[in-house]
Amino acid sequence: MNAPTILTRLKDGGPRIAGVRVSAFTIPTATPESDGTLKWNATTLVIAEIDGGGKTGIGFTYADTATAKLIHDTLTDIVVGRYALDVSDCWNAMVASIRNLGRPGICSMAIAAVDNALWDLKARILGLPLVSLLGPVRTAVPIYGSGGFTSYSLAELRKQLADWASSGITRVKMKVGREPDKDITRVTAAREAIGEDTELFVDANGAYSRKQALAMAFSFAEYGVSWFEEPVSSDDLEGLRLIRDRAPPEMDISAGEYGYESGYFRRMLQAEAIDVLQADATRCAGITGFMQAAALCEGFHLPLSSHCAPSIHIHPCCAATPVCHLEYFYDHVRIERMLFDGAIEPRDGLLAPDLTRPGLGLEFKRADAARYAV
Repeated sequence: MNAPTILTRLKDGGPRIAGVRVSAFTIPTATPESDGTLKWNATTLVIAEIDGGGKTGIGFTYADTATAKLIHDTLTDIVVGRYALDVSDCWNAMVASIRNLGRPGICSMAIAAVDNALWDLKARILGLPLVSLLGPVRTAVPIYGSGGFTSYSLAELRKQLADWASSGITRVKMKVGREPDKDITRVTAAREAIGEDTELFVDANGAYSRKQALAMAFSFAEYGVSWFEEPVSSDDLEGLRLIRDRAPPEMDISAGEYGYESGYFRRMLQAEAIDVLQADATRCAGITGFMQAAALCEGFHLPLSSHCAPSIHIHPCCAATPVCHLEYFYDHVRIERMLFDGAIEPRDGLLAPDLTRPGLGLEFKRADAARYAV
């Protein structure tokens, strides 16, 4: 798109937001799944579609259907009529509107779906892939295959991780913590399946106590585990700091996926509780919130890794300087392949945005999703 065309679209503030539509879909998992502290058999996808300037932007979050109700009842009236290109204005207005409802949880996830759609819409109006609008610092993002649920048999665990490794993914992650006495057996099986050249990550989802986590860190290190995620609850900043200070130096301690606003991330970074911060644009109030987390990481000189939802994160991860890698989470990869045209496949352990498609590059397959509608 040439400069005069863009300037024409920006005249008098540009197009306004004409409408917001929201829908929810619950997709059963392929098999029952669990991690160190939770079990589930389905995932709910909440989609926001925003019209403006003759285009439609798509954004989503993985959250309860209450998120869709909040978008419909509260956020729609906040953004309709505002300028479609003024994403920051819309974001600030949405955050202000939920003051009495509470920022963490459902509210931030509802804002996330709308914010992600607004960024997609803005890029579509301007005829740009979102990464070009945000400003790229890299052409592709390293990924890690993520799954290895505690509900898997050893055979299932080995196959999933080995398949990722053989496809060129050089890092894989498994869940631990549900049955601590079986974790070393499972980690041993994982290491045997992926060989010595693939990095092995573990995620306890806060299942261990402090001393237990520290002991497990040294046991895991014997099998080359280089990433220990949420060894204790992410709310236990002192516990995370203890593990970070005393764990083997070659092992990164990570947390942050339950961060909903920049203050949470700042407190975690100030506490020196982690080696790598995680942020999730489907939870932390969207791509706007994710880029705020990236700015904090730059200020604290720590790397950032995105949590889940690879189709949302690929563009901001290519535009955020401190990003080290992106989580290629099994459940969300499966859903995004099923329900969106344009979901990117990895190549040689990397995800690269499709620069021939505007916005996030996604088109919702409504007919395929209909049977999962809530």
